[in-house]
Amino acid sequence: MNWIMKSALGALSLAALVTQASAADLAARPYTKAPPMIAAIYDWSGFYIGGNAGWASSHKCWNQLAGFTPGFEGCHDATGGVAGGQIGYRWQTGAFVFGLEAQGDWADLKGSNNSTVFGVINRTRIDALGLFTGQVGYAWNSALLYVKGGAAVVRDSYRGFGIGIGAEFDRASETRWGGTVGVGLEYGFAPNWSVAVEYDHLFMGSRDINLTATGVLAAPAGALVRTDRIGQDVDMVTARINYRFGGPVIAKY
Repeated sequence: MNWIMKSALGALSLAALVTQASAADLAARPYTKAPPMIAAIYDWSGFYIGGNAGWASSHKCWNQLAGFTPGFEGCHDATGGVAGGQIGYRWQTGAFVFGLEAQGDWADLKGSNNSTVFGVINRTRIDALGLFTGQVGYAWNSALLYVKGGAAVVRDSYRGFGIGIGAEFDRASETRWGGTVGVGLEYGFAPNWSVAVEYDHLFMGSRDINLTATGVLAAPAGALVRTDRIGQDVDMVTARINYRFGGPVIAKY
């Protein structure tokens, strides 16, 4: 019996020593906190400048109010290339992005149709256009979908050529203001650089245009030949590249 009791006491003493040693080892180990997760967020805020190029089409309809033979003269599309630049500023709040932008483009939109009321070819051309817009967008990190709207301006010229003689007998030109709406998708592909594709529709309305003589025919140069009410709108698709001044990425914990 004494031998059993001594053996049990010895086992208990050994277990106590092992437990104390293990506790000492645990207390000596340093605690290291895991690093926090960091998400890279593309920042769209800041001033930017860029260039654009693409294609546009202007639908124009002529309605003669006074002149040789008043009446509807028909419609045509003036189409061609555009190229220019833009400058703007954006600020980002959460995923929402707001901005202001001015855009100016050289254009070469040309078209013509034979008048349905008398023997003339009506030709039109837009050689410049501009957009002054506000933007609202939603960003998924480095991808931005935005809509825009504001004012538009185009520079138009109008020409009348006699069918059969090919001579320009009357002309007019104007700077016309209207409105615009558009939508774009932009992607930040490198620090401070982004590319985009954008569609814009320009509502340019109708204007009464006085076409005056060139002096080729009987009417003296500068004399009023006819007055046409000319309506037009413009559809434009461009590819864009922008450089933004400011930090491209921020860390969000």
